[in-house]
Amino acid sequence: MDSLYRLKPYFRRHRWLLAAGFVAVLLSNVFEVLVPLIIREAVDGLQEGATMRDFFGYGAMVVGVTALSGIFSFITRQTIIVASRKMEYELRNDFYAHLQTLSISFYNNTTTGDLMAHTTNDINQVRNFLGPGIMYSTSTFIRFVIILAIMLSINPVLTLLALLPLPLISVIVFYIGRIVHKKTIRIQEQFSNITSRAQENLSGIRVIKAFTREQFEIDQFKNLGEEYYRRNMGLIRTQSLTRPVLYLLVGISLIIVLWYGGLSVIDGRMTLGDVTAMMIYLGMLIWPMIAFGWVFNIIQRAAASMGRLNKIFDKQPDIIDGPETDHSIKDLHGNITFKNVSFSYPGAYEPALKNIKLDIPAGKTVGVIGFTGSGKSTLVSLIPRLYDIADGEILIDGKPIKKIPISTLRSHIGYVPQETFLFSESIRENIAFGQNGTEKHLVERVADIAHLSGDVDDFPKKFDTIIGERGITLSGGQKQRASLARALARDPKILILDDAFSAVDTYTEESILSRLRDEIRERTTFLISHRISTVKQADVIIVLDNGVIVERGTHEELVEHGGIYASLHQKQLLEKELDEM
Repeated sequence: MDSLYRLKPYFRRHRWLLAAGFVAVLLSNVFEVLVPLIIREAVDGLQEGATMRDFFGYGAMVVGVTALSGIFSFITRQTIIVASRKMEYELRNDFYAHLQTLSISFYNNTTTGDLMAHTTNDINQVRNFLGPGIMYSTSTFIRFVIILAIMLSINPVLTLLALLPLPLISVIVFYIGRIVHKKTIRIQEQFSNITSRAQENLSGIRVIKAFTREQFEIDQFKNLGEEYYRRNMGLIRTQSLTRPVLYLLVGISLIIVLWYGGLSVIDGRMTLGDVTAMMIYLGMLIWPMIAFGWVFNIIQRAAASMGRLNKIFDKQPDIIDGPETDHSIKDLHGNITFKNVSFSYPGAYEPALKNIKLDIPAGKTVGVIGFTGSGKSTLVSLIPRLYDIADGEILIDGKPIKKIPISTLRSHIGYVPQETFLFSESIRENIAFGQNGTEKHLVERVADIAHLSGDVDDFPKKFDTIIGERGITLSGGQKQRASLARALARDPKILILDDAFSAVDTYTEESILSRLRDEIRERTTFLISHRISTVKQADVIIVLDNGVIVERGTHEELVEHGGIYASLHQKQLLEKELDEM
C-alpha cells in the first residue's frame, strides 16, 4: 500500500471537493438508515391499532427520507467521482510530462507497449481507487457504524450474536486480497506484453506482409491473449470465492436474528417491529460486507498499478541541467571543440568513440564518413547531449557543453536523424514542428530548399495533406526531405544531417546540396554519409574507423592520401561508371 502515498498531492489539491463528498456520503447514509426505523413504527402500529391515515404518514416519511438519501447520493457522485476524474486527468498528464523528461537511454531499454499499458490500464486502475474505491469504502464504513449503533440500541445481545461471523469475513478477505494482489501484478505484466506486441506489429505491418508472416504473428498474439485469459481466469476464480462466503456468513447471521429475535418476541423482550428492523438492518449490512471485499480488491489492484507507475516516476533523466549550468547563456554561434572525447554505451564491452579531437570553427561544414558501425551517428548525437560523455570534454563557443542549458543548446540545433520520423499530421505541421507557429512563407521556402515542393504540388491538399502514421504515405526520399525541411525551419546555428540523403537518388542529392550551400554558409554543419558525393565539398572531412578518427582533410587531400577515403572514392566511381554503361 506504500505505493499509494504518491497520490497525496492530488488529494490535497481536491480536498474541499472530497470533503463535500464525505459530508454527502454521511447524510445519504443517515437518511437511508432511517427507513427501517419508520418501518418498525409501522409494524408496531399494526398491533396498536394504527389507522390508514397513520400508514399514509409512514409511507410519506419513507418516500421523503429515501428521496433525500438519493439527492445526497447524487451529490456524492458529483463530488467524489468528479474529483477522481480530475485526479486521473492530472496523474495522466504528470506521467506523460515525466516521460518527456527521460533520456534516450531509458527508451532504449523500455518498450513502447509497456509505457502504453501504464498510461491506459494502470492509470485506470488507480482511478478506480480514487473514485469508486474511496466512495464505497467511506459509504460502507459510515453505514456500518450507524447501523451498528442503531442495532445495539435495539438489542445489544442480539446484535453481538448476529455479528459473530464478521471476524471470519475480515480474515477471509485479508487472505483473498493477498492472492488478488499477486495475480493482479501478473495480469498487468501480461497486458504490457500484449500491448507491446500489438504496437510493434502494427508499426511493422509492411515487413510482416512482405515476409508473409501474418499467420505466425496472429498465432503469437493469440498465445499472448490465451495467457492473459488464463491469468484473468485465475483471478476471477479467486474473487468468486468472496461473495458466496460472505452470503453464507450473512445467512448465518439472519438465522440467528430469526431464532433469538423470535424467542424475544414470544417472551415480550422485543416487539415485532424491533425484529423486523433488525432483519432489515442485517440485510443492509450485506452490501457493506460485499463492498468491503470489493473495495479491498480495488485497493490491491490500484496499489499494484501505482507501484508500476512509481517505478517510472522514480526514474530520473540521465541528462539534466546541473549546478554548473549557466542559465544566462541564450545564444550560440556554433564553434565546436571535441577534446579527447571517448564514449561507451551502457553495457558495451568496447567504446563507441575513442579519444576524439576536433575543432570546428563556426560556419564550417564537416563531412563524416566511415564504414557501418564506425561511430558516425554516435559522434553527432553527443552534440545535442542525447548522451553524455564520461571521458574528455565538448566545448561550444569555448564553453563546456554541460554549462549550456539543454533548452538553449537544442534550440540552436537542427537535427535530421538517421531513422526519419514524421507525425500523422499534415506536411505543413511536420515541417513547422520545431516552430511555435506554421508560417506559410517559411514552410514553403525550406520545402523548396529540400527539393520537396515539386512533390507537394502533386498532393491533393498540397501542404495540408495528412501523411498518415509515421508518414506512411510518403516515400523514403520524401520523408528524408521533409525531415530536412523541418530542421532548416528552425534556422539553427548547428545543422546535423545524419545520412539524410540515403533514400534519394544522386541527381536529387546534388540538387539539394547545391541549394543548401547558401543555407549552411552561416551554420556549423555536419554531413554524415556513406557517399563521397555528399561530403566532398565539405571544409574538412573526417574518416572514422572503429570509433577512431583515422583520416582528416579536404576531399583532394584524402584522395591523394590513399587511405580508406580514397578506397571508398575509387569504388564509388567504379559503381557509377558501371551504372552508366
